[in-house]
Amino acid sequence: MSDILKQTIEAAWENRELLKSEETRSAIRSTIELLDAGELRVAEQLPDRSWKTNDWIKKAVILYFPIQAMETIEVGPFEFHDKIPLKRGFAQKGVRVVPQALARYGSFIEKGAILMPSYVNIGAWVGSGTMVDTWATVGSCAQIGRNVHLAGGVGVGGVLEPPQATPTIIEDDCFIGSRCIVVEGLRVEREAVLGANVVLTQSTHIIDVTGPEPVVHKGRVPARSVVIPGTYTRRFPAGEYQVACALIIGQRQESTDKKVSLNDALREYQVAV
Repeated sequence: MSDILKQTIEAAWENRELLKSEETRSAIRSTIELLDAGELRVAEQLPDRSWKTNDWIKKAVILYFPIQAMETIEVGPFEFHDKIPLKRGFAQKGVRVVPQALARYGSFIEKGAILMPSYVNIGAWVGSGTMVDTWATVGSCAQIGRNVHLAGGVGVGGVLEPPQATPTIIEDDCFIGSRCIVVEGLRVEREAVLGANVVLTQSTHIIDVTGPEPVVHKGRVPARSVVIPGTYTRRFPAGEYQVACALIIGQRQESTDKKVSLNDALREYQVAV
């Protein structure tokens, strides 16, 4: 079935006139329905731990907007006006949702996840045991693993276009501290710990300072890294200035008890969260 959906959506991506066809509209809506149910996923991890982006599904998300009409959505005393309905049926899905938490239809929240007052956008995937804490946001197509804690005010950016671009990914067992920003398809690998206020983009220097010489990473935080905000000196025509970066100051140790490991890491490196 997914092969037929893919062919139909790829054709509509090349020729938007096909959006007038009921067959095309049905294929787009079916894809979003499968996303909502977790039967399709924008990105998936391969056995070698790399990630594959299913760009045709991102295309379906983009094409979903022009075929949807604006509607008024009423939830108790609250009123919204949008093209995408809100996700429903949390009790049957086994998801705890605290008042003022919003998840858009087309996102998937796995059983056992907790949404504090927060926002999860279409195409996103949130794993079991994960807490999306107060005023945290999970952007379009972002992938949040299992047993992750997105602390208060965390912003995980959405990446819809270009369709082939890898979404922002937070792998299993990560802790993302208060007010962290992770955007532009950056990947935080499993069990990493980001201290409060770390900002990560594709151009951010992520500098491992644990050895005799600095080692610079871009686009990803290595597994089990403990990271804090920092600066480095950069020369400009007007002089030298401090530029924001992220510093890897240690490694979270392997442990069968991830909570014990996390608490040890935070205490040992005095990381603000």
